[in-house]
Amino acid sequence: MTAFDRFRQSADTVRPQAAVVFGSGLAAAASPAFTPVATIPYADIPGMAPPGVAGHRGELAVGHWAGVPVAVGFGRVHFYEGHPWERVTRLVRVVAELGVRRVILTNAAGGIREDLNPGDLMAIRGHLKLLDAGGWKSTPLTPSPSPQGARGANSYSLLAPDLPSGIYAALTGPCYETPAEIRGLRVMGADAVGMSTAVEAETAADLGLAVAGVSCITNKAAGLGSGVLSHQEVEETARTAVGRLGAVIGGLLRI
Repeated sequence: MTAFDRFRQSADTVRPQAAVVFGSGLAAAASPAFTPVATIPYADIPGMAPPGVAGHRGELAVGHWAGVPVAVGFGRVHFYEGHPWERVTRLVRVVAELGVRRVILTNAAGGIREDLNPGDLMAIRGHLKLLDAGGWKSTPLTPSPSPQGARGANSYSLLAPDLPSGIYAALTGPCYETPAEIRGLRVMGADAVGMSTAVEAETAADLGLAVAGVSCITNKAAGLGSGVLSHQEVEETARTAVGRLGAVIGGLLRI
């Protein structure tokens, strides 16, 4: 029996109803509400690989979040690490196989909209995918006429209450965007920008799962703040928001 087979057996006893995926530096939001029953490294799950980016532990756990049976993904792998999209979205398919019906995707993002500052949380109501050269060419350089006018809006059927909502722009990375790119994204209607979540959200929606997305604004996007952007800043700012993020996740799990 493989490690994954044993993990599946434990998951069958927990019967997780929902899943949570944590982005860069956000895993501490699971404490103290989440009590794990079984944990497995991503490397031991067929079709997955360990993350190579700091702040992504690379483990899947099943257990209980304030009494709700859940699966929790501590970190994710990214396309910019050299992984194919099938591997990037494998975690979503695994939790769907475990029987979850809802998935909460979190990420660290750069704030584009003026009222979004480091440490803020934003509920994702739609996304823009700019994951290949054609993405920039096919996305109109005009603001979205309505909140539902953004691409990917159909992927998010759950909206975190009491949070400002916005449009998340997904780029491939691994480098941060240029100020010119941020100006373009703002014109397109993007409120925050990152390098994940969009394809995961679409995969989850295609599998019939209800999806919520929450971005932790860890920095002002390029050209909108002072200083040089760094992953260290992302992780440090994320740690200041984990308490509030944990409370938001707890609320979404009770919906």
